Amino acid sequence: MPPASETRAREAPDAPETRARYRRILRFALRYLVQTWWFELVLPRIGLARLSERGRAARLTRLAQRFHVLAVELGGLMIKVGQFLSSRLDVLPPEITKELAGLQDEVPPAPFDAIRRLAEAELGVPLAQAFATFDEAPVAAASLGQAHRATLVAVDAAASGFAEVVVKVQRPGIQAIVDVDLAALRRVSGWLSRLRIVSSHVDTHALVAEFARTSLEEIDYLHEALGAERFGAMFADDPRVAVPEVVWERTSRRVLTLSDVTAIKINDVDGLRAAGIDPAEVASVFAEVMFEQLFGHGYFHADPHPGNIFVTPVPFSRPDASWAESAGSSASNSTAWRLTFLDFGMMGEVTDELRDGLRRLLIAVARRDGRGLVASIQDVGILLPTTDTAELEHAMTQLFDRFGGMGFAQLRKVDQREFRDFGKEFGAVVRSLPLQLPENFLLVIRSMSLTSGVCSALDPEFNVWDAIEPYASRLLRDESGNAVVAAVKEVASIAGVTLRLPGRIDALITRFNEGSITVATPAIDRRLSRLERLVRRAVGAVIFAGFLVGGVLLLPQVAPLGIVLMCVSVVPLAYAVFGGAGGGSR
Repeated sequence: MPPASETRAREAPDAPETRARYRRILRFALRYLVQTWWFELVLPRIGLARLSERGRAARLTRLAQRFHVLAVELGGLMIKVGQFLSSRLDVLPPEITKELAGLQDEVPPAPFDAIRRLAEAELGVPLAQAFATFDEAPVAAASLGQAHRATLVAVDAAASGFAEVVVKVQRPGIQAIVDVDLAALRRVSGWLSRLRIVSSHVDTHALVAEFARTSLEEIDYLHEALGAERFGAMFADDPRVAVPEVVWERTSRRVLTLSDVTAIKINDVDGLRAAGIDPAEVASVFAEVMFEQLFGHGYFHADPHPGNIFVTPVPFSRPDASWAESAGSSASNSTAWRLTFLDFGMMGEVTDELRDGLRRLLIAVARRDGRGLVASIQDVGILLPTTDTAELEHAMTQLFDRFGGMGFAQLRKVDQREFRDFGKEFGAVVRSLPLQLPENFLLVIRSMSLTSGVCSALDPEFNVWDAIEPYASRLLRDESGNAVVAAVKEVASIAGVTLRLPGRIDALITRFNEGSITVATPAIDRRLSRLERLVRRAVGAVIFAGFLVGGVLLLPQVAPLGIVLMCVSVVPLAYAVFGGAGGGSR
């Protein structure tokens, strides 16, 4: 049987307020699905493709803006949906992703009385007994929960070794909101899956299922507590990283109590400098730690935005150089510090196979190898094995030739028109391909994009290629260690091909003599298919005209037959307008 929360999410909402929320989400989705169907499918089929193209950018921007407003008004999962969509650079146009990129999960706090009741029900004791002090004003408030500072009672403080804590409490009623939002999203994904223009690029059901899984995990604070402990154990011997400790006696599914590790936000450049910490050094160490999580451990923080990372100054004894050695050569000349990670509700995990694929992808990027990068993307499973990748290889080669190796500061000097033109061409190529993102890969993209953004804000001269290079060099050295084995395999492969070659040539000559050779030409086949559909629709239009004119001529003399012919003409008209909808081209 499915989990109770998933069962509730599939059912129609019952409470009046949740029914109204459910209907509002569906009305919004239906309105813009109809608009998309009309502009992207109907108008091009009746010869008005230019009209559709002319207003597309403004239309998509308005859609994103209105969804932004809807998400802020509704809160709940809708803000998470907007943030999720803003990272889908692979399937969504830049007009949408750019507008939603600024969507912040900041909402008014819930009334403290409601927070108190929920916390006391979860912990089983009054707040006055659970904590020595509990600040009514929240430190932060988000759509799923809010955080309050508190002090442990003496017994708990003695057992934990600290007294100052931060208590995360789930927003009252959020489970019902999550359930209704997921129910609405499942309904919308069913509609989207029936549109060829969408289903040919992405599996909407799988996307919603993955989003639902991560969302339900995020509101289960026991899951977050376990994530914090696993992450802490992973970096237990690394002086660069710190993690808050969990107070299990004051933690449940809807209440999470952690040691208070508040320090300097990682994006507070002035605060870092005031503390004697070099922001550029922080950027370098942060990138290194994030790459180590992804490529080394395979378990990584998937939401490393500035609010979830602190830079914590620590006591530093100059004779003990362990921190300085791990943080970098310049560390000994500045204040000692470590990165403190928060919020482990959204964690990513990759399989050994996917991690190996990501390593190959990283090596291809370090080598500026466009063809190798496309091959590694296929190995990872992002592209179907049968995909024609010639255009993508060409685009990747252009990308590396023009922008490869540039840092953020250098990229800012590039003419914006060149960026815009290349972005349109590259984006069109990517969105034309059949993508099937493997599980958790979207979290990899999110984590790396947030890392790059934070590092660039800390250091305008930050160059992601320089951050990748040391890790890639290590991988290349490891790879070269197996060079002899690889060479033997290559020789064996060539020998096998050589031995099979005479037989293959003989078979080819035989098929040539028999006239049974076929040549695969995907691009020509697609064009012929489109031409064939156009011809069929033209024939439909001619038949429609014949029936309609015949009906009009017969109407005065044989009215019943004329009416029948005019009614029947609707069938070829519909085919002429909508014919070939199931075989849309890419």
